[in-house]
Amino acid sequence: MCGIAGLIHRGKSSNVGSELQLMLQALKHRGPDSTGYALYAENDGKNFIMRFKVGENVGEGSTSINEDASVYDKRKKLVDNTLGELGAKVIKEDQLTPYSFRYEMQFNDDLMEFSKKIESIESVEILSIGKSLELIKDLGDAATVSERYGLGNVKGTHAIGHARMATESGVDIKSAHPFWGYPFSDVSVVHNGQLTNYWNNRRVLENKGMRFMSECDSELIAVYLAEKMRNGATLEEGMKDSLTGLDGVFTYFVATKDSLGMAKDTMAAKPLVLYESDDLVAMGSEEIAIRSILPQEIDTYDPFDGEVKVWQI
Repeated sequence: MCGIAGLIHRGKSSNVGSELQLMLQALKHRGPDSTGYALYAENDGKNFIMRFKVGENVGEGSTSINEDASVYDKRKKLVDNTLGELGAKVIKEDQLTPYSFRYEMQFNDDLMEFSKKIESIESVEILSIGKSLELIKDLGDAATVSERYGLGNVKGTHAIGHARMATESGVDIKSAHPFWGYPFSDVSVVHNGQLTNYWNNRRVLENKGMRFMSECDSELIAVYLAEKMRNGATLEEGMKDSLTGLDGVFTYFVATKDSLGMAKDTMAAKPLVLYESDDLVAMGSEEIAIRSILPQEIDTYDPFDGEVKVWQI
């Protein structure tokens, strides 16, 4: 089932961390297994922000395998050594949980080769790289994940998020949304639906050198769009191609450093409610998500089947 939410403030910033938490918490009944945030925060834009994890231990009650903290420490040291070999300069590092890190760094070379080197380390996964994107995902509901990572005060212009009910793959962090649009900085995707040509498309894209980190069908959308953009397509062009290139039922949101987009398949089987004003666009799987941040009387609408829309900040 799953629930997705997104918002974009046009011409200003807001407390998008708190707003998205409210929207996703309102959709908790659609997906209790994991929650993910892609927040486009107020940063100076000079350095890359890399979010990565070295394991999946989420503590007591976890369905993941609990690993010893020394294992995480060894993997982190390998990441640090590899960064040095690649010529990346770490300006600041934060450890959010025993298995999750945020690095601010300087790097000027190819992001694809960089990412391949980092992820060649056992159990290490880059969640995102960007100059404004902060991608966080973990097991638990929206409030739990927000508190764990201190997201309540994050200010920015736009955000997308996901409350997941695991249907096509396991309950783990790597299968949680959002997915980073590897190897592009500041690109993220969330999806509600089911893709029926996942494996055929995945084999084609892997043969082109693209990377998959999970067996979640939703990751295909991020990789599909990344491959399109890698070959010169605009974001909107790639999204329109996806309406015929991807089979199944889907509604998805995609965000970049300065835009937010939505696409709905030609059968329009997955719900989406949208609110739009001069200053704010907010959308979600149910109107209750929008009402959580806009309790006053508002007009909403359902996008048409096969519709693609992109908004700029």
